[in-house]
Amino acid sequence: MLTRLVNLNKRNFHQLSEQEILALAISNEEDDSRIYQTFAENLREDFPDTANMFVEMAKEENEHRRWLIELHREKFGELIPLVRREHVKGFFYRKPDWLAKTLNVEKARKQATEMEAQAYRFYTAAVKQCTDASIRTLLGDLAEAEAGHITLASDSSARNLSDEAIGKENAKEKRDFILTYIQPGLAGLMDGSVSTLAPIFATAFATQNTWTTFLVGIAASIGAGISMGFTEVASDDGIISGRGSPIKRGLATGIMTTLGGLGHALPYLIPDFWLATYVAIFIVFVELWVIAWIQNKFMETPWSKAIFQVVLGGVLVFAAGVLIGGG
Repeated sequence: MLTRLVNLNKRNFHQLSEQEILALAISNEEDDSRIYQTFAENLREDFPDTANMFVEMAKEENEHRRWLIELHREKFGELIPLVRREHVKGFFYRKPDWLAKTLNVEKARKQATEMEAQAYRFYTAAVKQCTDASIRTLLGDLAEAEAGHITLASDSSARNLSDEAIGKENAKEKRDFILTYIQPGLAGLMDGSVSTLAPIFATAFATQNTWTTFLVGIAASIGAGISMGFTEVASDDGIISGRGSPIKRGLATGIMTTLGGLGHALPYLIPDFWLATYVAIFIVFVELWVIAWIQNKFMETPWSKAIFQVVLGGVLVFAAGVLIGGG
């Protein structure tokens, strides 16, 4: 119902006059230029080559805006009507500047490609709706320009980004992702999966009560997650080490620590003790192999070393819990 009421205040594209189409094109170019400038500012420090690419794209959008304003002045005078995307039904959406600042380099490039494709479709439709020869000419030229930009935006090397520059930027982005999310998350998953084995299985074999074991497992998992999360936040602010936001790292560590413990605590919701235990043991086995796989894939740890560190360590902690609980 709310969407319908909002759409009542919008106009169909085919209802726009030639002046309004020019005004809409001007505001579109202004918005796109500002978004590209935001991309450039956000990426300047870590990805200077891509930032320069977005600076050039912003300059081109400003040039398009200038052409459109000059034609509007010639045809309709100085006063440009306020027509924006949100005033037209079914018009493409642009993310606000504050959301654009959160995009990584690859997503920024992808959004730029989508923006250019949307601009091309707009100018193609606008040409069909206008009858004035000079307006059709300019809109057609802009459609051709945007069509060329689609390839340029998607293929960064076409904008003078060398293979070496692109490789360095992609490697930097991968490194940042690993240091901010993978490494802290892996540490949390290892701690949650391994350190909770002893208390959970010790409780299980000492009491053989599934509900008590479940409660201990939940408490141990959540407690470990909170502790690990706060420890990660307090240990490094990321400024010198370059490991990224401490809040993001803390969340990654805390969440994965909790999930690591919950994996073999949740089976004890099964009332049958031995069935719950067998399921928990199977999940532990899967968890340990997943950790070894992550170490091998993202941390480039050899399989033999990953298996020795994770699987053997987990088995020893599990055995300690069983011996203590069953003793």
